[in-house]
Amino acid sequence: MTDEVAVGTAARQADTAAVGAAGRRAGPAAGGPDRAGGGPGAGWERPEDALARAVEVLRAPRPAMLPRLSETLAGLVPHTALAQLSGVCTYSPTNAYGAADLAGRITSLELAQLAEAVPPGRVWQGEAVLAGRPRPAVAVASAPAGSNGALLVLVREDGTPLPAEPLGVLRQFWELVTTHSHHRAADAAPVHAAASRASAGARARAIAELSGAHASALTAILAPLRSAALDDATARRNATELAVDALLGLRAGADLDRELSEEPAVTAFARLADDLRPLLRHSPVRLDLLAPSAGDRSVPADIAHTARAAVRSTVLTMLEQDDLTRLHVSWQFAGDGLRAVVRDDGPGLLAPDALAVHRTTDRIAALAGRLTVDAVPGWGTTVTVDLPLELPAAPLSADPLEGLQPRELEVLDQLAHGRRNREIARALHISESTVKFHVANILAKLGVGSRGEAAALAHRAGLPSSPALYAAS
Repeated sequence: MTDEVAVGTAARQADTAAVGAAGRRAGPAAGGPDRAGGGPGAGWERPEDALARAVEVLRAPRPAMLPRLSETLAGLVPHTALAQLSGVCTYSPTNAYGAADLAGRITSLELAQLAEAVPPGRVWQGEAVLAGRPRPAVAVASAPAGSNGALLVLVREDGTPLPAEPLGVLRQFWELVTTHSHHRAADAAPVHAAASRASAGARARAIAELSGAHASALTAILAPLRSAALDDATARRNATELAVDALLGLRAGADLDRELSEEPAVTAFARLADDLRPLLRHSPVRLDLLAPSAGDRSVPADIAHTARAAVRSTVLTMLEQDDLTRLHVSWQFAGDGLRAVVRDDGPGLLAPDALAVHRTTDRIAALAGRLTVDAVPGWGTTVTVDLPLELPAAPLSADPLEGLQPRELEVLDQLAHGRRNREIARALHISESTVKFHVANILAKLGVGSRGEAAALAHRAGLPSSPALYAAS
């Protein structure tokens, strides 16, 4: 149960409610005058002031938007740090700005828990767990049509309740910012969308790698605890040692991954061996390891990560079989690729989709690799992973208009209709001088010398759109 503020009304309330599983304690929704005598705050009294501040934020380039937003909102809702959780940016949905010891420690999980308590179009104020402990905060959520929604959290110095009026302004302001960001992302040029997808893929691979490492560590820790051959004290000691080793390994691995874009194949295989040995330390299954013979050869980091993750998930899957006594793991260079092989002497009944639970096939396919499963009943199973060391070059875009901004595309569409500057200005509700500015940019970006050439290029690219598009203009 959360204490939310319906900011569409000026009525002042004072309720306190618990915020459930997230461990938050909500404070009064509103009440009492603020520093400006109940108004929104210094510099926010008039509508034109708020609009001017909104323009400042919306004009900021994306990397500078959060600092600009924090600076702008300081007079409305004083805060020490601010964080957002947004579905607009697929590869970096969580961002924070403010005091380094606070903003740098706010986690996506904390923001996600708070997002569950704040419905879109509402403002919440109270105590929320942020950067590891309860802190006074104000949160506002919005969900522009067609978006995944966005949450803004402002961490305050004290929990003094804020009145409804500034919270109402905050809600409308955040709605404006998120709607603009959503349209900006939806109208992004193809090259920007491709970069976002590539970054999202890299983020997904990093998460998959960490998930696999955590799964291995937990499995290794559980092995001595489940072993009937160890007494309680020995099992606890072994489990503790494994946990400490896993934590140190993860930290060292994270540092290494940040520094290196590639690593020697022998080193990459040695890291894999360190991951696998704890899995079989208290198991009767024998593990045979064969490192790559080309000791001085390096592999790209994403290839090494994927190969380790594929082998680790395969081993975990094979260990679930009965009558297993031996596992053989090897890496070798095959032509222009890296080949990882995992072979067991189990019942030979492992199905190809058995690895789907670890999304192994998806990870390999993302790098243009191939996975094959050869299961022979009574003889065992062999899983082979082939990964190319060099990914094929991304094809050049066939869209000649991809470098144009959304407004420039609108102007070009009008040019393709044969309209002159005055007609374009009227249709798009901009000045003729602005139209001339956009036309000059369009000609330069398309590498053409006249409006007619630009219009011809637009026709070949699929423009103009239907004339009905501008009927309302």
